[in-house]
Amino acid sequence: VYMSESRVGSVSTILLRDYMKEIEGTDTLGGDIQPVAMGLFGEVGSIMAAAKKRRRDKSAYVGYHRALEEEFGDTLWYFAALCRRLDVPFEDVFSQCAHGDDFDRFVAASDVGTGAISDIRMAKSVPELGDALVILGKAATDLLGIGRTSDIADVFRAFSHAYLRALHASGVTFSKVAHGNIRKARGRFGKLDAENLPEFDCDFPKDEQLPREFEVVISKRGKRTYMKWNGVFIGDPLTDNIGEADGYRFHDVFHLAHAAILHWSPVFRALIKHKRKSRRDIDEVEDGGRAIVIEEGLTAWVFSRAKELGLFEGHDVLSFDVLKTVQQFVAGYEVERCPLRLWERAILEGYNAFRLVRAAEGGVVMADLDRRTIQYRADE
Repeated sequence: VYMSESRVGSVSTILLRDYMKEIEGTDTLGGDIQPVAMGLFGEVGSIMAAAKKRRRDKSAYVGYHRALEEEFGDTLWYFAALCRRLDVPFEDVFSQCAHGDDFDRFVAASDVGTGAISDIRMAKSVPELGDALVILGKAATDLLGIGRTSDIADVFRAFSHAYLRALHASGVTFSKVAHGNIRKARGRFGKLDAENLPEFDCDFPKDEQLPREFEVVISKRGKRTYMKWNGVFIGDPLTDNIGEADGYRFHDVFHLAHAAILHWSPVFRALIKHKRKSRRDIDEVEDGGRAIVIEEGLTAWVFSRAKELGLFEGHDVLSFDVLKTVQQFVAGYEVERCPLRLWERAILEGYNAFRLVRAAEGGVVMADLDRRTIQYRADE
């Protein structure tokens, strides 16, 4: 476990003070201590749950290490939030607990250009994971009662020590946990920086780019819906394809929202024949059949959740569980670079347009990629 100063932004190391700075703007829980302490306790429980599943399912538990990294990261986030509320120096707590007899000290040459050295502390022995998690759970329990004890510093040091020991036992790297949690927290709760949002086709010929502005007319004939772009019908006529009609025949609105807000939609690219064929690898991987199936599957899954929640009417946020599943759907594809907050916006704005289209049984969907917006107007 690295408890040292090294180059900020490095793949392998990060200053704990800079971790605190990076996540500070993602803390929207207010000043109350109890919800934060309960959140930390819950995340420790999630670490234990992941370990239990691994023991039960063994190698059949796909994504075990990824789950541990995420849960350890969430635990770290809540611990940092608790330190912030009680004015406990986050960096010092970890540094002090790593000075114990069960840590060895090493001095290494740093990659910082000022000739600095790094002070590295590593646990002498690897504890058994189950035992380490029991101790971590007890330390988290003590933090639940932090308002009723005067030994705040000791309780925080005990938790950080238990946290580091559990990390060591799990084989998870502290720096990877911290970097991953920054990406997750900022992607979900940070402000969207329009200038730094991903673009996927700006270096391709114009006929391989998504149009920066477009309008799609959606109409209904009988039980089927049709789409028209630039006066030409695109795609196949659609029905709901389910026993009880639910309006899914208008689901292409979601693909239009993906194109407008995420600047990604292999389905819409295929419909308007703007696939990036000048690059065989991009055409095959990002615009190919599997990517199309991924988008269609994701759209159908979100719709199944949306039906349980009134098609997200009146919602201005999505649950983190929904967004994490979205992230899992698109892992390995270019769109995984889009922050969860942008996905949230694309889904909610897409459903705003979808509800209007479904109610009117048609209309015009207008997209503006520069503003990353999608709007609806009635067909004249």
